[in-house]
Amino acid sequence: MQRTGSALVFSLALISVCPARSAEPAAALEGVTDRGLRSDISRAIGEVKTPAATRVEARRRAREAAENATALLRSEGYYESQVEALVSESDPPKASVKVTPGPRFVLAAPQIQWVGRPPGTGAAGRARKALGLTAGAPGRAADIIAAETRAVLVLGTLGYADAIARPRQVIVDHADHTVRPTFRLEAGSLVRLGAVEVRNPNGRTKPSFVRSLAPWKPGDIYDPERLARLERRLTETGVFESASAQLAPQSEATGEERPVIVALVERPRRTIEVGAAYSTTAGAGFNAAASMGGSSFGAYSTIEGSGVDARWTHYNLLGVADTSTLTARLYDIQQVLDAELDLPDWRRPDQTLKAGADVLNERTPAYDDTGAGVRVAIERHWTKTNYVSVGGYFDYVSLSQKEAVNPESTPVGKRLRLVIPTAFAAFSLDHSNDILDPTRGWRLYLRAEPTLVTGDRSITYVKTQAQVSGYWPILGSERTVLAGRLEVGSILGGALPAVPADRRFYSGGGGSVRGFAYQAVGPRLSDNTPEGGLSLAEASFEVRHRLNAQWGLAAFVDAGQVGTSPAPTLRGARIGAGVGVRYDLGFGPLRLDIGTPINPRKGDAPVQVYISIGQSF
Repeated sequence: MQRTGSALVFSLALISVCPARSAEPAAALEGVTDRGLRSDISRAIGEVKTPAATRVEARRRAREAAENATALLRSEGYYESQVEALVSESDPPKASVKVTPGPRFVLAAPQIQWVGRPPGTGAAGRARKALGLTAGAPGRAADIIAAETRAVLVLGTLGYADAIARPRQVIVDHADHTVRPTFRLEAGSLVRLGAVEVRNPNGRTKPSFVRSLAPWKPGDIYDPERLARLERRLTETGVFESASAQLAPQSEATGEERPVIVALVERPRRTIEVGAAYSTTAGAGFNAAASMGGSSFGAYSTIEGSGVDARWTHYNLLGVADTSTLTARLYDIQQVLDAELDLPDWRRPDQTLKAGADVLNERTPAYDDTGAGVRVAIERHWTKTNYVSVGGYFDYVSLSQKEAVNPESTPVGKRLRLVIPTAFAAFSLDHSNDILDPTRGWRLYLRAEPTLVTGDRSITYVKTQAQVSGYWPILGSERTVLAGRLEVGSILGGALPAVPADRRFYSGGGGSVRGFAYQAVGPRLSDNTPEGGLSLAEASFEVRHRLNAQWGLAAFVDAGQVGTSPAPTLRGARIGAGVGVRYDLGFGPLRLDIGTPINPRKGDAPVQVYISIGQSF
């Protein structure tokens, strides 16, 4: 290792003292005054690293430069240009080209000549319009080729799946300096979509499930976007390594209908993920595994404290691109065993049925909680991250919490056995450009939970939450980004201490107000136990700057307040500030934040550290 390091240092030192030879044009350019055209010709001529050593080499370079310049001029519509290859009498000899561009030819009205049976009148008109060529515009070859491509693509979207371009005819008229293109297009027959044929060697997926996702009925006119939509629906289930949908060959057609062949490659059926976390104080830990994308609707989706977790996932157990997940968490604050089944495209495309059950044991500064529950939800997506979700939980909990008889007395411990059915509705809009590391755009999340508490205590209330965040690149690039977040919440119809402690709002920690420990923001009982509240208000502001491809820095200010009334407010909020470091892992940043409370209370630690994957919001 020492020898390798020494060699590297020596190599770097050698590079630093040896002057680098800059490239030079392969041939000097003479006679072109138009700046844009001169730049284009120079790029076509190219560069060399060493000057010509002999007159023969210089003559070869001049000849090649002239050929490249001529090709460029013709592609730009200069069909009467004069290009002369020259070699100087100097020693060493130098190559050059002298260019006289001449007049630029312009387009005449383009024509389409149909080979074989022409398409319908509407399709033919759309193809002509797609050419997009205007008489009098420069006669550039690239524009002519692009126009032909557009016309063929438009025919494909209108049902002519076999449309192709035959060799075009382009007349260059030196009399009037025009270029007259005639496109020879073969539309073929109108194609209608037929049945879906699934090819999935050694796979478990039911063909009937794949057919149910097809966004067409047999007999519908072919549209490549429909096949692409079927591919997206299959890949977004997360069960397939690849999914392609293509028209069958013409030989397999039945009249106008052609089958659609769907080829699937399923991912490995089982995966195991292991994670770990460590923190000196609750809520300031390192999460070795992160959840990416989609939405979580379980009641226990966050990880706090120190410990380990494992997840076992089985794909396509039922043959409908389903996902079965068993998760175990062993943390000093929380121990959970959770099972969930996700059925994508349930009853209709882009709709997922989620059902789960869990057993839980929590030991937090505010309460102790043991229980079990079941849940079900239906998510309706219109993009991968934009969705509406409705569902409910049914939980049984044994809850230990403290309650104040009066403000001066010592809180009294209560042990409550409760049955809590909860309905919910959630709405998510994500117009940011990245799930884990957004640099522009915005996000909005709304949620409401009507809740009935029965058992040792009875109360009915509605818990509501709303969060919006935005991301703004500054200084003309995405290297520096301003990020902001605002979250508010309110429990309507509830009262303290009737609302169970594990259903109240809390604040403080890596996902809310950095600089404070988990549950450390908000009202406290006389013995300093976090009481939680009926309202929540949080605001965060962060400046993120990328130093290079891997490393970045951040500075942040967070504020939060938990209130004992349903009206959220930031009046009297606790404020934390700090700095952070980001390291790009390829799929998202590894985040390390160090925060300190600006207005701490007695007992608050002076520094908190948070390490996780993904930005804080």
